[in-house]
Amino acid sequence: MLIALALSACSSGSSAEPAGAPSELTMWTRAATQVQSQAFVDAYNESHETKIDLTIIPTDDYQAKIGAAAGSKSLPDLFASDVVFVPNYTSQGLYLDITDRIDGFEHADDLAQSHIETGTLDGAKYVVPHTMDLSVLFYNKDLYEQAGLDPNTGPTTLAEFDEQARAVDALGGDVSGTYFGGNCGGCMVFTGFPWIWGAGQEVMNEDGTSASLASDEAKEVYEVYRGLAADDIAGPGTQDETGATWTAPFAEGTIGVMPMPSTTLGAMPDSTGVAAIPGIDGGESTFVGGDAIGISATSENADAAWEFLEWTLGDEAQVEVLAKNNDVVARADLASNKYSDADPRVVAINEVAAKGKTPSSLHFGAAFNDPNGPWLTLFRGAVFGDGTTIDKDNEAVSAVLGG
Repeated sequence: MLIALALSACSSGSSAEPAGAPSELTMWTRAATQVQSQAFVDAYNESHETKIDLTIIPTDDYQAKIGAAAGSKSLPDLFASDVVFVPNYTSQGLYLDITDRIDGFEHADDLAQSHIETGTLDGAKYVVPHTMDLSVLFYNKDLYEQAGLDPNTGPTTLAEFDEQARAVDALGGDVSGTYFGGNCGGCMVFTGFPWIWGAGQEVMNEDGTSASLASDEAKEVYEVYRGLAADDIAGPGTQDETGATWTAPFAEGTIGVMPMPSTTLGAMPDSTGVAAIPGIDGGESTFVGGDAIGISATSENADAAWEFLEWTLGDEAQVEVLAKNNDVVARADLASNKYSDADPRVVAINEVAAKGKTPSSLHFGAAFNDPNGPWLTLFRGAVFGDGTTIDKDNEAVSAVLGG
């Protein structure tokens, strides 16, 4: 109740609902961001007359559901999207232009620009950040100490990642040095691209129509992963991991170090340390993922829908709904707050957000997330094969990206 009262008194955006506001708004999100979306909705419904009717849709079914609803003009008032798929929806005209509303928001410059830029088309802005998920390195401090490593310092180069994983693996038993989604294209986009970005290299051209995944820097990354797999430093099941149980081994306390989604921190052992994903010889980067959200172009309740979006971006909602749950806030000016300051790991996650990227391409899903797509073929050939088809497979990725 106290939280609800505090949220209703939010000072970072008007809490007065629009005149003639509807009694209910409909909203869709995918299951992958259910926890954060539900928390926003529950808190909003406790403090506002207009209620949000939230529908959670299985992540694998989400794109098809949006497509069907768009075709029948039955989209909800609000719908979120994995940020990498936002360009598809803006190009199809599914979102309402909210440029003036975003620009008029008191903290517009502090919002996660990567999400907004992904949802910008021909200068018009269509979405705001909804949930933030960053790729970072998690390492098990207890295992590090047992292996003779500094438990307070994670890898700062690609070589150190390799060395530290091997040192932990040498402990034997059920302990493995690392683990990764070897049969999961999305997993390896999320955790693999930052190694390349940290080295100052891009993964695509500016307009997202051509891949750069056969660069010398990218090949160095594949080479390290190939060695970890070939030498059984990566845990059992790595080669066949489709992403369904991707984070489970680290949560069990048997993995030394691995790139992970920041949103899983709360489910990890207390001994978990956090470090930014470095480049090959230093630097830092992260994949700024998560979901963006906008108002559907067919909504008849745009003012009330914006009221909800503005509220989610306000001080109280960002801190008491997101930060309190150890989630990454969507505003740079709130990266340091009473909850993050109590946990240096959360501060480290928030700080690396400004160094990350969100790749944008109309055909991103087909190229990188499709389990039968060319990126997974490239990665598996480079890591579990002989690595001789990287250049050819990169051409195949470019062919899909270019449409």
